[in-house]
Amino acid sequence: MSLEGFRFTKDHEWINTDRAAFRVGITEYAQHELGDVVYVELPPPGKVVSKSAPIANIESVKAVSDVYSPLSGTVGEINGKLAEHPELVNQDPYGEGWLFTLQIGDPTELDGLMDQKKYEEYLKGISGE
Repeated sequence: MSLEGFRFTKDHEWINTDRAAFRVGITEYAQHELGDVVYVELPPPGKVVSKSAPIANIESVKAVSDVYSPLSGTVGEINGKLAEHPELVNQDPYGEGWLFTLQIGDPTELDGLMDQKKYEEYLKGISGE
């Protein structure tokens, strides 16, 4: 799957920079590690957050995990579908399973994130391939 326009963190969050309102979510790797997602706690719209700060929680059958903001900014829209259908995070993590949008405060922070190729290399290092 081509994820052109997506940028990734070492904590396995993504941000889609191809949209006017940057969508944020967790990666395929992260949702696989979590297992079946049963609940998603999202930040309120208007919340101001710093890069790498905890901003949301995802509860799975295995554990509760923090989601960290990939960049500094202000939360815009949240994905209301996740209240009724948290499994969308597992089924379509780069599409319908997005978490919230972020109005970024400092565009230069994007330089610190990985593109798809670098993220895939990073994953190989984690798995020891």
